[in-house]
Amino acid sequence: MAAVFFHHVVGDLTVGKPEVSELHDTDTLDDAARAIASSPEGAVPVWRPRATPDDPPSGARFIGMISALDIAAFVAAAGVGDRAMRAVVGEVVQPNPGLLREIDPGTRLIDALELMRHGVKRFLVRKSGSWKGITKRFSVLYNGKWLKNMDSTSPNAASSSRQLSSSMGFAEKFCCLSREDVLRFLIGCLGALAPIPLTQISSLGAINPHYSYVEASAPAMEAIQKIPQDPCAVAVVETMPDGTRKILGDISTYKLWKCDYVSAAWALANLSAGQFVIGADENGSMSIFVLPEPPVSPSSPVEEISPGRSPRAKKFSSRSIGFQANQMSAWRMRSSFHRGRSTPLTCKSTSTLAAVMAQMLSHRATHVWVTDAESEEDGVLVGVVGYTEIFNAATRSACASPTTS
Repeated sequence: MAAVFFHHVVGDLTVGKPEVSELHDTDTLDDAARAIASSPEGAVPVWRPRATPDDPPSGARFIGMISALDIAAFVAAAGVGDRAMRAVVGEVVQPNPGLLREIDPGTRLIDALELMRHGVKRFLVRKSGSWKGITKRFSVLYNGKWLKNMDSTSPNAASSSRQLSSSMGFAEKFCCLSREDVLRFLIGCLGALAPIPLTQISSLGAINPHYSYVEASAPAMEAIQKIPQDPCAVAVVETMPDGTRKILGDISTYKLWKCDYVSAAWALANLSAGQFVIGADENGSMSIFVLPEPPVSPSSPVEEISPGRSPRAKKFSSRSIGFQANQMSAWRMRSSFHRGRSTPLTCKSTSTLAAVMAQMLSHRATHVWVTDAESEEDGVLVGVVGYTEIFNAATRSACASPTTS
């Protein structure tokens, strides 16, 4: 089964991928929001501007990644509503060049997965030029030398390929590969990966018990301070008398993907974590918050309600709330927590790896929360599974199979 990782190369995953569309640190958060909406994992790479219009994408110009949660947290802290969206990306993005690596399209899949296991979230891959379909059987990365001796700005195989393409007269074209692209490729190879995909995640050691969480009664902004780098998510829980934690929802980049950032920012700044998570719509985004109608002031127009018709719930957005807390102070949020539109994406500890992979891909999620399969209570949280755990589980046996290397 390890042949899949050793005989496939990164270039196999670039077929049909669009060229890189760069978001620069001089662009606005509005620009970033549009870019994130069409990007996987609710985040997008940020680059320094090109020196010339024909300058191709380069790992040396990469700064870091900006996520949906970064934008919502910044707008919440700024407290100026729509005006905060005019800020430049450079004010928000945290420099982290290690999140992207420029690699040659002939790099073996096992080598690419090794990089992702060590924190790389994007690959910059050349689509044009000449490259061999299969790399050599033992690459320097697989022997542990690449990770120790090479950094993102040093000369490497990718830069050598650039020189080869230029000398042959090829116009360089690049695409970005995400962890979602790799997961999609692995889903198409489940038969070749047997029996790993049909093994329970608990048996594979794929459950990460070291997850971040906040109590539902805590301020939503407290979760922002606890957000880990991967997965970028904090569970919102209710601690039971026996000490177990029942998951009610989560605050994450995935949940805020394609959201109304100003509405989400108001909620982060003014609501508890429990109130925040029940404001998600059917698609899991924060684009719609449903609240009871506010008390009607004497000067407010009153809508007549016909018999048998209940008052309509009012949805608020940046235009309706004006980002002013005093307009909302009289409103009362629902205090009960329930399973419904805000249900977190969960699986059981007895779920198979294939089932979790399919869940993540179908929802385009970055993680799945794991609940105790033996507990009498539903939703007792025991851990989380993200891309790193899946890649670790899938490649552990591959690296231990000497006959296929």
